[in-house]
Formats: sequence, C-alpha cells, structure tokens
Amino acid sequence: CAVTSGGGVTCWGSNESGQLGTGGSFYESTPVEVVGLGSVRAVSAGADHTCAVTSDGGVMCWGSNESGQLGDGSGTNQPTPVAVAGLGSVEAISAGDNHTCVVTGGGGVTCWGSNESGQLGDGSRLDQNTPVVVAGLGSVQAISAGGNHTCAVTSDGGVSCWGSNKSGQLGDGTRINRSTPVEVARLGSVQAISAGGNHTCAVIGDRSVSCWGNNESGQLGNGKMTVPVE
Repeated sequence: CAVTSGGGVTCWGSNESGQLGTGGSFYESTPVEVVGLGSVRAVSAGADHTCAVTSDGGVMCWGSNESGQLGDGSGTNQPTPVAVAGLGSVEAISAGDNHTCVVTGGGGVTCWGSNESGQLGDGSRLDQNTPVVVAGLGSVQAISAGGNHTCAVTSDGGVSCWGSNKSGQLGDGTRINRSTPVEVARLGSVQAISAGGNHTCAVIGDRSVSCWGNNESGQLGNGKMTVPVE
C-alpha cells in the first residue's frame, strides 16, 4: 500500500481478508484506491490488515480482524476502513503480522490485536480488540511492529522491545518472551528501527546498522545473535 501525493491510499496484492480496502475480496495485481478514506499522511500494511493515519491524526484500519488488529472492538473482518476507538492524535503507526501499534502525540505507545507473545506490551498475553497502553515506556519517537514483537526508539535514542524473543529479536541477550518493554543492549543513539518477522535492525547515529535475532537467511549480515551486531 502507498500514500499518493493527494493524500489518498492505493493498495495491491492479496485481498482474501479485505486488506486492500476495496470493499471486496478479489486480489489485485495493479494498484486500486482504498474506499472511504479522507486525506492520509501515513499507511502501514501488516500480514492481512492495513492501517492509516489520517491528516487530522486519527487512525483507520481494514482487513483481517481475527485477533482484534483493526482496533474497532468488533473482531470482525472489514473490507473497508473503520475508525480505531480511544486514540488521541497519532504521530506514527506500524502494523505487525496480527497487531498494530501507534505513537501518540505525547510520545506514548498504544497497541492492539494479537498478544500471545506479549507483543502489545501491556503486561498480559491476552488479545485486545481496542487499544491498550504499553507499560513502562518513556517518551517515544518511532515504533516498528514485527511478526510477534514490537520495538520503539525513545526520545533519548535508546531502544526498547517486547513480545516474542525465541530468536533473540528483542536484543536483551535472552530468548525469553517479554510482555513489557526491555532495553536493547549494546546500542548507541538510534535514529530509526525496523522489526521483521523474527529479527530487528536499527540505524545508529553514525549511520551504521546493527541487527539482532534470527539469521537463518543471513538477515543480520553478521552471525546469529541475541544482542546487536554491526
């Protein structure tokens, strides 16, 4: 999915859960416009759902909702956008496989959806179909939701992660799942972060890249590690 220059959203690909936002379930091999959206400034596609931040800071989601990842409280798949309830103004959004997280205007983090590995960060492992606040975080400037884990860059350039850790993707030196944030070890000041299926990478202030977690396909660029490697 992409945001067009006019603030619209177009999507393409698989659509069996309505994740293209066309109102139907047919796949599309070329871009099609998402219906029922106003002006949008950011979009993020998960495994089978999609979410967008509107120009006024609201959030709309569509597609699969089996784990509550659309945040509308229904738990029902939606082939067109629905509003996420209980959010203030949102600055950034990231859709994981089956969960979604946002950074709010005050630098807080709120998540919803699948939580079997603790990826919502609220201290539980219960799925949530409406937003819950991530516990124990300071002010955050960036968020990335991966397969079953989530990572955030704090305002001081630190990184905290939570959720699945079977491959060391939380970067705390263990393989223990965490339902609340833990600090990533051995990082300098971080500028950007991206969480994959079972690994995580960060851009450091000196423009180097550090990665940690699963490396079965060489995605870390330097050995299988549970703490960051350059």
